[in-house]
Amino acid sequence: MAEQALNLWKDWRLHVVVFAIVIVTEFIGTHEISIGPGVILLLPMLYAVIIGIGLFFTPLIKKKQSINAEPLVFISVTLLIAKFGVQAGPALPQLIDAGFALVFQELGNLGTIFLALPIALLLGLKRETIGMTHSIGREPNLALITDKYGLSSPEGRGVMAIYIFGTVFGSIFMGLASGFLATITPLHPYSFAMATGIGSGSMTAASLGPLVAAFPEKAATITAFSGASNLLTSVTGLYASIFIGLPLAEKLYTVFTKKKEKRVEKNSKVV
Repeated sequence: MAEQALNLWKDWRLHVVVFAIVIVTEFIGTHEISIGPGVILLLPMLYAVIIGIGLFFTPLIKKKQSINAEPLVFISVTLLIAKFGVQAGPALPQLIDAGFALVFQELGNLGTIFLALPIALLLGLKRETIGMTHSIGREPNLALITDKYGLSSPEGRGVMAIYIFGTVFGSIFMGLASGFLATITPLHPYSFAMATGIGSGSMTAASLGPLVAAFPEKAATITAFSGASNLLTSVTGLYASIFIGLPLAEKLYTVFTKKKEKRVEKNSKVV
């Protein structure tokens, strides 16, 4: 095991390519595209994912690098989880002052399981649906699924697919949805500010910009609510996934697949 871990760090081709991607994407920087009241926010992480996927189909990245990169993803996510833990302590007074509205908002993320999981099964997906639908599929959830099932498992492929999809399209969707909904609905802007904190820095930043632009007189309070919401979701979202989201997705998957098997068996008997 120790020798295998040492070989990962000796893969100079992988580390050089990753370092080059970081340099290029940071040099490109962040760009905004305004569409009416909405904003499309293009972040370096988006470029990194697209470039990384593109390089996979070139001679620069071979199967060896692809295999070695898998456990290193888990290591990098672990560091991020540790950062969330360090942030939680100093922010406790801020989280307490935010009230129960921020605490219970995490339950809203779990509600999507009831909608997304049946649709995924109807589309023909199998256990990938558990990884795809148990949460929003960001770094903490990627670490959770990797630790429980492994990144090469169906559940791991599912959460990785959602992670990539969210990185590429999540910021675009959130930026546009935030701007348009805040201007055409009667809901208070503070409620949208809380809704921007979904546990993703890129999506939160993309959805916060249009809100601040639409309500400049409330910019400071909107930013505070968004920051507290995102921090709380980052801290509590993992536990919600561990104790509620993932078991719920597993249970629903079992229930729906058993019903599907019974229907198939009943139809075969009729024929």
